[in-house]
Amino acid sequence: MTDQQPDNNNDNDNNAIKAEAVTLSYQQPSDFYADHLHLFSHLKRDKVKFTATIKEAIAFREAMATLFAIVSSDYRYVPKDRTAYAAFMQMRNSHRNKGLAKAHHAYYDWLLKNDPDAWLILDPVISVHPDKITLEVFSKDEGSYASLSFDHNFFDIKGDVTYGTTNIDFSAELAQGIEQIRSFHATQFSIGQKAVTFKTETATDLPETEVLEKKIKVPHSWIRGFLQVQSSAQLPADTFQLQPIDLYNCLHHLRMHADSKGMRRGLRIELVPNEQPRLVLEPNDTVIEASAGVYKGKQAKVIRLWGRRRLALLKRFLPFAETIEVSLLGNRMPSFWTLKGKGMSLTLAVTGFTASNWSQSLNFDLLLPRQADTLTTLKKVSNHLKKHYVDSLANISKVTQLKKSDSVAALQQACQQGLVTYDIANKVYRYRPLTEEPLAMEQFQYRLPAEALAYDLVARQKAVGKLSLSLIPNEGIEISAEIEVKEDKREYLTRLKLNEEGHVAKAECSCHQIMQHGLTQGPCSHLIALRLQYAAQLANTDLRQITQETRIFSRRKKTKQDHIQMTLNNKRLLINRDTNQQKKQQQFAFNSVKEARQAYLGHVSQLEMTGYIEG
Repeated sequence: MTDQQPDNNNDNDNNAIKAEAVTLSYQQPSDFYADHLHLFSHLKRDKVKFTATIKEAIAFREAMATLFAIVSSDYRYVPKDRTAYAAFMQMRNSHRNKGLAKAHHAYYDWLLKNDPDAWLILDPVISVHPDKITLEVFSKDEGSYASLSFDHNFFDIKGDVTYGTTNIDFSAELAQGIEQIRSFHATQFSIGQKAVTFKTETATDLPETEVLEKKIKVPHSWIRGFLQVQSSAQLPADTFQLQPIDLYNCLHHLRMHADSKGMRRGLRIELVPNEQPRLVLEPNDTVIEASAGVYKGKQAKVIRLWGRRRLALLKRFLPFAETIEVSLLGNRMPSFWTLKGKGMSLTLAVTGFTASNWSQSLNFDLLLPRQADTLTTLKKVSNHLKKHYVDSLANISKVTQLKKSDSVAALQQACQQGLVTYDIANKVYRYRPLTEEPLAMEQFQYRLPAEALAYDLVARQKAVGKLSLSLIPNEGIEISAEIEVKEDKREYLTRLKLNEEGHVAKAECSCHQIMQHGLTQGPCSHLIALRLQYAAQLANTDLRQITQETRIFSRRKKTKQDHIQMTLNNKRLLINRDTNQQKKQQQFAFNSVKEARQAYLGHVSQLEMTGYIEG
């Protein structure tokens, strides 16, 4: 997640983690005391104020517990090391009787000195808007983004409300306090920089002139991921509905069946127009039929997702969900799971790729714009939202007198700069500055130094030679090309092998970095350039010009599936059928590539019309 990879010069400066120094200041630690939950806000941000009584205390408790589970989740493998734990226990014992606030001070001071990488997340960003209260978090492993919203009618509001966006202190101690909320007690809820109607007794030894400060170094990759994943919610997506029981059945099966090492662990979504969506759990192809309604798309497709275990983070919110809407960006791309309940909603975005899978991350980057068309349109939409806090795309275009396409481009750029967020649950845009000071976006444009060099190579004329593609049945595809670097006065032979999941199975390059270190220091700029060029070629594929291609189609009959693999290879067409557990192979030869291509595309159209979906 946090490793910044070196370029071809192996400069030692590039090995350091690039991070943003952030200091969060609070008057006191957030606490639950005497049936009153007070979330203390950042002293240097908007003076947000909200005081109310919670109407649905249990639903609120479970929603907040779900949010804490997401922000604290980390699915990366970490080897056991008890050294840091022993040092932490020694520190905690020495401050056992000094009060909650003093303990917080000691804890964050210890983290900064002994284990600065142990706490690499910002506290939740909370926005109090005229219609909702919204909390946003991003997990430590960059695998999950969540947005939790409460309608104002979820509370019995007392006093005036001050709108704005800020950070709130959110700790493990607070999460334990929230667990004490009960339905038979009236629970008070406050957001603000200072205590309202009560004093936290556990922090009485903290002088009023002293504040709690968290000095955190947030990696640029974390901020970049936060901005990109939540802004990608605006991209075109395939959407379908689920009932809560459908997701429960999926989570129950995953809980009762452990993953097998070396076996496929994806979640396949089968979407056929006018049929119920199907969730297929690998490797045993366990099928869970959705029951909320038929898929209303126009084209049948199979979308394969990763990170299915992260869906278990929703388990405590699930009993309060009434509907579930799922939005899919594509194979191995982020997926958005929006659960709506009475007066509240929770959106979980699962990125679909791990931080180590740089190849797939680059593919996702290509979906998002890197520059706005003009700075003027960006200012227009952000200033309008800054004044009104929340608005729809249609009204934003109307008020700013911009074309819809220009408004969308400007809003998406505003999302990537941390000024605006898209509320996928309500289909509106919200003004939400991520940090108190505007972000220097040039620091977040590229994930790695080598990535910046790779984009430069792709932009040059003929720097990346003609791609050579070799399809390996049941394994993946091998891509190779020669890349000319004028500065080095030489050409590098670069080769990538991508498996069926899109992960890099093998990477080779004749440059010094890869020859000496392999991928231990990350990919070189040539490998990244090759992957970018391949992605661009796929995006610009002209069906009228293809000479080689392989597609796999399937059609489900209850628990059985029929498979058809079609391969166009210049003047030949090969069709492999696996129907009713019987395998059959056909091969056709044509006088020209054009005739073979026409026959191939004709078979593809016929299969799609008869209910087959491409996998």
